[in-house]
Amino acid sequence: MSYAVIQTGGKQYKVKSGEILKIEKLLDSKPETKIEFNEILAYGDDKIIEIGSPKIKGAKVEAELIKNGKNKTVLIFKKRRRHNSRRKNGHRQEYSMIRINKIFSKDGKILSEAEKKIAPNKKTKVTSKEEKK
Repeated sequence: MSYAVIQTGGKQYKVKSGEILKIEKLLDSKPETKIEFNEILAYGDDKIIEIGSPKIKGAKVEAELIKNGKNKTVLIFKKRRRHNSRRKNGHRQEYSMIRINKIFSKDGKILSEAEKKIAPNKKTKVTSKEEKK
């Protein structure tokens, strides 16, 4: 199984094709759009690995943006003893949820590709005369 190490939002992620990942929010992005990551630090599989210095030129990872959202609230509570001073604050970090589709090597060859999602069939409720009684 091929993987790649990408850099986005000041962090590094080891990704595989088909994987769903929660990263720092990408600016000016709408759901169901394709995203390309060009800052690839390394890629490979269980046999070979290619490491950049610091990045690999020509290598890229294609992903699809699933949704943008906010994490749960983190409470910040500050209190100064014996001064009747307290402050309560909250923070919700924004994130983008992406699905990795393809990993390309530096010469443009596809290393791995995610399986196509098949839309599930809508189940219809079948009623019989016995169930109605």
